[in-house]
Amino acid sequence: MKILVLNAGSSSQKCCLYDISSDTFPQEAPKPLWFAKVDWSHHQGTAEIEISTAKGAYLQEEISTDSRLEVIVYLLNTLHQGSTQVINQLSEIDIVGHRVVHGGREYRDSVLITEDVKNAIANLSNLAPEHNPANLEGIIAIAQQLGNIPQVAVFDTAFHSYIPHAAAIYPIPYEFVEQGIRRYGFHGISHQYCGNRAAQILNQDLASLRLINCHLGNGCSLAAIKNGRSIDTTMGFTPLDGLMMGNRSGAVDPGIIIYLMEKENYTPEQLNHLLNKESGLKGISGVSGDFRQICDAISQGCDRAQLALDIYIYRLKYYIGAMIASLEGLDVLIFTAGVGENVPDVRKLTCEGFSFLGLQLDNHKNENKPIDIDISSVNSTVRVLVIHTQEDWQIAYECWRQMTKNPRTKN
Repeated sequence: MKILVLNAGSSSQKCCLYDISSDTFPQEAPKPLWFAKVDWSHHQGTAEIEISTAKGAYLQEEISTDSRLEVIVYLLNTLHQGSTQVINQLSEIDIVGHRVVHGGREYRDSVLITEDVKNAIANLSNLAPEHNPANLEGIIAIAQQLGNIPQVAVFDTAFHSYIPHAAAIYPIPYEFVEQGIRRYGFHGISHQYCGNRAAQILNQDLASLRLINCHLGNGCSLAAIKNGRSIDTTMGFTPLDGLMMGNRSGAVDPGIIIYLMEKENYTPEQLNHLLNKESGLKGISGVSGDFRQICDAISQGCDRAQLALDIYIYRLKYYIGAMIASLEGLDVLIFTAGVGENVPDVRKLTCEGFSFLGLQLDNHKNENKPIDIDISSVNSTVRVLVIHTQEDWQIAYECWRQMTKNPRTKN
């Protein structure tokens, strides 16, 4: 079974092609046959494209376009033509999976895409204006190029859709709750993958474990996982809530927003830019939202960069503590994504805050670029894992699951 995965961001596009030849889904992710990455963020109107294959072919190209459709057509052509060819024709692709950021209250699982699903994704664009329209563009582009091929929507919010009402509903007038204002949570595909992968690494039943997954990238969120389901998470109605992030503030006193509007005449657009683009590590340090540049600045004696790190770690420990309370204990703490996987000091400083629980790191393992291993000491009461998150592979699994339970979806 050949599965094409599309993962669209507001100014990016990732695609990969997997080949699942066995009757059972592999536990560990293989290298994709073909992988493509597109970035529009550096030069307006220019798509920077990188393509690689499992056999070592590599292509780097720039094309002048803002059109996601044009770029997807270009990428599809490289699948069956030129130096990056991995299939003979596009009809060899069995199914296409899409990351869709917001599924609202209706979608609690991955679904085969129909006109109703497309309409729902469009209608939810007001809750994810940077992502849902891009996700929908990819779905439309695939339909135009590959006809009636089955497509699957894998929602970032779905994994959090079973969070108890006490954790999901804000203490505001209930009429707003009825309008859909509630905690949705995000990064759900990553949280789901890491929970499953942790159970595999530890050779234990996921349902028996209480886990906290720390997805720490430019965007950051935690998920408390119990009985295999998310029961609490730090992002909320939008991805702005919770942890301090690269450019995003995370949770702040709502009174600050009122003050800035009343006393400083901030508009909603200015507030949105302030909280989503100019806050977090970037806002405190005055240097960057990139953790690598923060670390470089600290090594050069920058006090504000050090303060940014201190706040980041404080708030990370604060929210882990809240998740432990939600779980009523902790068996496994997971670090994943760009910062979680690659910055040993973040893991070390965070875990030091929970030594009172008997959590102990193996410092040698922590410093030695660990991936998909347990870095806790033998005597630790809590297992600490570093996991390379693989959202694309989780999306591929959801496609495989849809194909096996709906065999007639094959063209």
